[in-house]
Order: sequence, then C-alpha cells, then structure tokens
Amino acid sequence: MSQILSTRRDSRWLALVVLCAGMLMIILDGTIVNVALPVIQADLDFSQSGLAWVVNAYLIPFGGLLLLAGRTGDLIGRRRMFLAGLVVFTLASLLCGLAANRVMLIGARFLQGAGGAMAAAVILGMIVTMFPEKGEQARAMGVFSFVAAAGGSIGLLAGGVLTQSISWHWVFFVNAPIGVAAFLFATRIVPAERGIGLRAGADVLGALLGTAGLMLAVYTIVKAADYGWVSAHTLVVGVVAAGLLIAFVVRQARVANPLLPLRIFASRTVTGANVVQMLMIAGMFSMFFLGALYLENVLGYDPLRIGLAFLPVAGGIGALSLGVSARVNTRFGERPVLATALLLVLAGLVLLTRAPVAGSYLSDLLPSMVLMGVGAGLGFPALMTLAMSGATDADSGLASGLVNTTQQVGGALGLAVLATLSTARTNGLLAEGAAPAEALTSGYRLAFGVSAALVGAAVVLALVVLRRPAAPEPDPEPVPEQAREPVCAEA
Repeated sequence: MSQILSTRRDSRWLALVVLCAGMLMIILDGTIVNVALPVIQADLDFSQSGLAWVVNAYLIPFGGLLLLAGRTGDLIGRRRMFLAGLVVFTLASLLCGLAANRVMLIGARFLQGAGGAMAAAVILGMIVTMFPEKGEQARAMGVFSFVAAAGGSIGLLAGGVLTQSISWHWVFFVNAPIGVAAFLFATRIVPAERGIGLRAGADVLGALLGTAGLMLAVYTIVKAADYGWVSAHTLVVGVVAAGLLIAFVVRQARVANPLLPLRIFASRTVTGANVVQMLMIAGMFSMFFLGALYLENVLGYDPLRIGLAFLPVAGGIGALSLGVSARVNTRFGERPVLATALLLVLAGLVLLTRAPVAGSYLSDLLPSMVLMGVGAGLGFPALMTLAMSGATDADSGLASGLVNTTQQVGGALGLAVLATLSTARTNGLLAEGAAPAEALTSGYRLAFGVSAALVGAAVVLALVVLRRPAAPEPDPEPVPEQAREPVCAEA
C-alpha cells in the first residue's frame, strides 16, 4: 500500500484507502459471521432452519438494495451515500453484538445488510471518478480487488480466533472501530461531489418495484435449497419476483426520469462483464463454501486451520492485484488477461473434482488454491475495469451498484444451486449405504464440477462478447444540471 501511496502524492490515494477500509469491513462481516454460526446457534437456541436467517437476513436487503443505493448515490452524491451506509452498518453491528435473543439478532442483521448495500454500492463509482486515467485506474482497481479478497480470508481467521478466545459477540463488535475510523477519515479525505439531483431520477414507484423484486428474488434463491427448486413455494414466490422485476423494467423504459436508465445495458462490454462476473462468482463460491465444508466434515479441520488453508488464495490475489495486474492489463488489455485468468480458475476447480476422502492439503488442495488465487488476482481487476468502462460521471454509482448486484445474485444463486446438487448426491449415496465421508466427498466433487462448467461458460463469453475499453473522451463543456442526461457509452 505504501508503494502505491508514494506513486502519486495526492489525497486521492488516501481516499482510496478509506474507501477500501469501508469495503473491508463489509466483506469481513460476511466470512467472520459464518465461522461463528455454530456457537451462535447453541447460545441463542436457533433451530437449523432458523440459523439460516442469520445469513439470509443480511443477504436479502444487501442484494435487494444495491441498485437503488447506487442510483441514489448518483442523485444525492456518492460520498453522502457512502457515509450514511457506514453509519447504518456500524450501528447495526453494535446491535448485533448486543443481541440477547434471536429476534434482535435477525433484525439487526437486516439493518446491517441495508447499511452494507448503501456503502458498497457507490465505492467502485467513486474510484473510477477519482481515477479517470487508465493506468491509475488499473492500480486502484488492483487495490480494491486485493482488499476484497484479503477481507474474506482475514474474516475466516478472525472469526475463528474471536469466537474461540472471547465470544461470538465480538465478531460484530470488531466492525465498530473500523466503521468509526472510516467515517471520520472519509469526511476529511474523500472528495465530495454534487449529485445530479433528485429531479434526474426520483422514480419512487420504480424504486419500490425494483427493490421489492430484487429482495424477493434473492429470498427465492436462498430458500430454494430448503423448499426445493420445483416446490410450490419456490415457484409462486419466484413468479411474483419475476413479475415485479418485469414491471420495473417496463416502467424504466417508459418513465421520463428512470431510476435505472436502460441505456446502461446498451454497452456490450458492461453487460457482458456483469454476466461473466455472475458466472465466475457463482463458480468460485463453491470453492470457498463447499471447500470449507470438505475441510471440516471430511478432513476434520477446525475453523482456524480452515482459514489458514485458504490463505494461498488471498496471497495470490495480493501478490498480483497490487501492481502486476495493472501492468499486465495495460500491456495486453483487459479482455485477454481476463480470459487467461478464468482459465486458471477453471483449472483449479477441475483439480478439486479429484479431491479424495483421505486428502492431503499439500498435494490435493494447495495446487487448486494457488491456481485460483493467481487467476482471481489477475481477473478481478480486469473484470472491474471492464464492468465500469462505459459509466459516465452521472452513471458511475449506478454502474457500481450493478456490479455489486451481479456479484450478490451470482453468489447466492450459485451457492443455492450447488449446495442443493451436492446435498442431493450425498443423500442419494447415503441411502445406497455409502460411508458418510465418501458420500459427502462425492457431493462436493459434483459441485466443483458444475462450478468448473460455469467458469468455462464465463471463458467463452469473455472471448466472444467482451471488447477492450476505449480511452475515455474529454468531458464536454458543462451543461445546466437539469439538462444533464447520463449516457453509458459502448466501450
């Protein structure tokens, strides 16, 4: 980080550190809570299905509010939205830590998800606005990708240490000092900008339709594993969610001041990058979630050893995203770098399909971890650049929210599908009399195989659909605020 700060001695790099600190807090929360779930279940007397709501109560508002938060940031000012999100997230974290019963914890987690969406939705938009020059933007995206990856691994380690040495309450309390520090520094360092004004997109009905549709869609996905993909519950709720989203799209096409200008999807590169990201995240989620279950249930790892096992992924991302990825992207272009990175991730997932019951970490898992760490370290900065390449100053918050939304939807959908497939294979083998360890491993291997297929589809899309972003053109002469119309140009 110090090397980057010395590259350009201006406050923008300090502002980037502050923004990344806010993102680190949000990402930490996701993995650190997962490690503490068994202890939370025992302490607050959660049932198995009730415990899922500790996660779902966060995911549903987070995934559902990202687009609304991103667009609102464009309207009222992205720094203002970021600061508001930090306040909500930090206060909600304190409430989670103080929770003495199930209802209080689940309610506070819902607020946490809302605050996380408010803060996370605008971060990428602020980064591309602060760093319009291609080389600087590539380095900034590398820092962001490193923090996003390192946060997950740090969360696994911190969750194990805090839960085992103090109590599960501290996995939430740890957010407070980070949130307070990020807020104080952001008010001084992160540049403020005027939004384009509520008149440019204050579509209240569209906001209600879009947010309700997305939240219901996320709910449908995360609960499908419990009810079944073809159950009446999943089908009915899914149809309602689809109806709300269709109504939202129709309204955005007709209303004068849309919340989500559909012109943003006119960019082949932006749309393609978001689809590629959804497939990539859906595939890689199996490695983190089901891989952790394999380490725990088959190989007998404790939470701390699980966190250490995933360090090569964070190490690979850190080694490449903080400098190497920017130079490689500038030299060869984002599209070929992304395709190569996806092939490395694909190779890592294919190796995981061979994971044995009596596996050795060094020979059976470490090569996969290294391949996926290198692939993600090269791929995520290129992907972020492509996904944000068509955003104008007026649309960057919306584009940032869209990137985060496809991440969440891809992760939730991938996890729900892969966990369902894995469980079905395991249960089928157990019914046939297979040993528990063999049945579990076979289920995990099936999920890794499907993950590899998803990443393979992402490789094809990256090669066929994506184009290298063109250099940004100089901004035209300023026009009155009322006349400003955000345009997402084809890259």
